[in-house]
Amino acid sequence: MAHNVIAEAKRCLNCKKPLCRQGCPINTPIPDFISSFLNGDIKKAGKMLFDNNPLSAVCAIVCNHGNQCQGHCVRGLKGEPVEISTIENFISSAYLDSLEPDKAEPNGIKVAVVGAGPAGITISIKMAQLGYDVTVFESKSEIGGVLRYGIPEFRLPKTIVDRYEVLMRKLGVKIKFNVTIGKAFGIEELFRDGFKAISIGTGVTWPIALNIKGETLGHVHYGVHFLERPDVYKLGNSMIVIGAGNVAMDVARTALRRGVKDVKIVVRSDRYTASQEEKEYAEIEGAEFIFNKAPVEITDEGVLFADTVCNEEHRVISTSEKTELMKADTVMICVSQRPSNLILTQTQGLEINSRGLAKISEDGSTTRAGLFASGDVVRGAKTVVEASETSKRVAYAMDAYLKSLPKEQNN
Repeated sequence: MAHNVIAEAKRCLNCKKPLCRQGCPINTPIPDFISSFLNGDIKKAGKMLFDNNPLSAVCAIVCNHGNQCQGHCVRGLKGEPVEISTIENFISSAYLDSLEPDKAEPNGIKVAVVGAGPAGITISIKMAQLGYDVTVFESKSEIGGVLRYGIPEFRLPKTIVDRYEVLMRKLGVKIKFNVTIGKAFGIEELFRDGFKAISIGTGVTWPIALNIKGETLGHVHYGVHFLERPDVYKLGNSMIVIGAGNVAMDVARTALRRGVKDVKIVVRSDRYTASQEEKEYAEIEGAEFIFNKAPVEITDEGVLFADTVCNEEHRVISTSEKTELMKADTVMICVSQRPSNLILTQTQGLEINSRGLAKISEDGSTTRAGLFASGDVVRGAKTVVEASETSKRVAYAMDAYLKSLPKEQNN
């Protein structure tokens, strides 16, 4: 493994204008960390990655590298791109094992982070490193959010997520599990109890429904729920997966690994939205793709689909009146997710947009002073690296906000 990583790192051309870095949503200093690695300073390379993106060890595994860093590699123009993800994974994983994170002197200022998914983990680490007294409020019994409950074990081992909890506690972060803000208490009570700034990073965990007849039947489920606890579902021998994103691919692959013989991924338009890599994995593991089919009704036997026609922009422009039954024991709906509205609708002075997402400024501040938001709760269902990028910026904005307050307000 180490030899392969070193050989791959040596293929890097160390471009003066690294297009790979431009293709990375969080602007990872790719040639720089590879150079440090090849010069024998793996610790420096790891620190470079961690400081830029605390979730580097995760992103090296789950990012859509083909569309991002590796997809922009110059070597890819005439051959195979440098496998940047493999190098990053090796370095970041090794660095997490020996990490003694930098931390400023404690300033005694309390900060609350709502949600322990990618956004919450990133913000809590950054704010703790800046010296703040951080408490994370998590509605479940373990940290990770989508990393633990939305990405299958075969794609992202949960031991990696566990290492982040160890790191957070090493930084002095307090974690309150099984607490849903908006039930027993809300944002107002957090401000009352001395938290001077609050970050919301609760993600988008509520599935979007198809709103068609038969959706409430017993064999119909939502992919986001299935991925959280796949072992409790009785799936049968055949499954229809409605959707075309990475969640649909994960659902299909998980079902196949749990013994479902016939898995069909049915797509409304003429293309998939998942990464090419995930689509290919689903296909090679046995999933069948069927395009240009719109679900009209779900029955006890399966799903009634109508044929669709798309334009050049891949948008459906017409749907046939005739329908055809596609039989299946189980139906999984994977069309997208939306945020829980508990916090967003119950917090005074917090405005939301037409999609039910928190309205924020460029720095992540909401319409309520001292309240910030980042990750999917403000952008909709996006990627881990995008959540980490926005959350890093929000952490610095929270720091600037707290430093702008009169001293008496921070006591």
